Amino acid sequence: MMAASPTSAGGYTAPGLSVRKSEEIADLIDLFSKMQYRAKEATPRVEAIEKRCLELFARDYKYSIIHNSNGEVCGHYPQQIVFLEYECTDVERDRFESTVQSSKLQDLVNRSKLARCRGRFVCPVILYNGKLQPLSDSCQTFPIEALLSLLSLIQKYNKYEGICLTGLYCGTDDVESEEVLEDDSAVRNGDSQLFDKVRGLDIKLLRYLSVRYICDLMVENKKVKFGLNVTSSEKADKVQRYADFTLLSVPYPGCEFFKDYKDRDYTAEGLVFNWNQVERPSVQAAIQRQLGSVDTVSPPQDYVDAPLTIPMCFTQNLNIDWTRYQTWDLVEQTQNYLKLLLHIINSDDESGLLVHCISGWDRTPLFVSLLRLSLWADGAVHASLEPAQILYLTIAYDWFLFG
Repeated sequence: MMAASPTSAGGYTAPGLSVRKSEEIADLIDLFSKMQYRAKEATPRVEAIEKRCLELFARDYKYSIIHNSNGEVCGHYPQQIVFLEYECTDVERDRFESTVQSSKLQDLVNRSKLARCRGRFVCPVILYNGKLQPLSDSCQTFPIEALLSLLSLIQKYNKYEGICLTGLYCGTDDVESEEVLEDDSAVRNGDSQLFDKVRGLDIKLLRYLSVRYICDLMVENKKVKFGLNVTSSEKADKVQRYADFTLLSVPYPGCEFFKDYKDRDYTAEGLVFNWNQVERPSVQAAIQRQLGSVDTVSPPQDYVDAPLTIPMCFTQNLNIDWTRYQTWDLVEQTQNYLKLLLHIINSDDESGLLVHCISGWDRTPLFVSLLRLSLWADGAVHASLEPAQILYLTIAYDWFLFG
């Protein structure tokens, strides 16, 4: 169900609260460092954080809520998922009329989440360049995905066994034909029909949210874990279901690489990712032997195999030599990718951008928060928030409350 948003911001307006704001941010980071968010396990302390996020969103926007109180929609999403609809002015602050078809949106969310891991779905989190229109008309949205799952998850889907780490569920639909035995053809055909249906629903939600551009931060075309295909992304969909979208492959190292960052005392300058990595064949072979699929050691499979792929229309005006991306250190790579994302969202006033990675706890919130902070600094989003407020919002909502 959807409900109108509160209009009272509260809590941040009184003067002389800089010490309190610092304490609130410190308390938030302390909690974030000690626990992982689960909607059904929310404590009063966590509920207070969610309430504060709603207050901060309400400063500048009218929004609806997708209720997720016990994690029934998604266990790793906020209890109250914000659906920003349009900017509000002081004159309109006490007025609200939803611009979306609530029942249709709810239905799309509930059905499309079957295509993505652990019930996660494409969730709009930033409203950018939305033009105020008559309340009966739809407003433009800029959806960015703060979704996807944690590592090491084995999910059983329908009657087929699958392992999912990311946005798109992986099964025989994502296996090359020569990898499928003849005896498995019936399973393959049934699986393909299943994928046609669930990914079709995912595409319907993307279109409903006006998404045109999909930016994939994975360094793999398909994630291989212990010798098994465990995940696929839009760019690797064999039957090209996502062909109508503009797909960008912008590989960015994930949380495993950030151990190197920590070991360097959190110094990113000069830290370059190793782009020549392969999966260890001994681990792969052990798992395959356990499954009874092979009795010999298989050759290693490429681990980092997703090339940088960006349409020329987005590269020609940025003055960046993209052919050198594998030589960039972490600072330059982050800067250039952020420039690219900002260029994309500024190039189209009508379409939205979806950003995702694999595990959803590193690259996705990193770029979502950088986008939110950059657009805020330009006065384009959350215009009424002070620095401490926008910092609190992006840590709490973009990072903590999306698991």
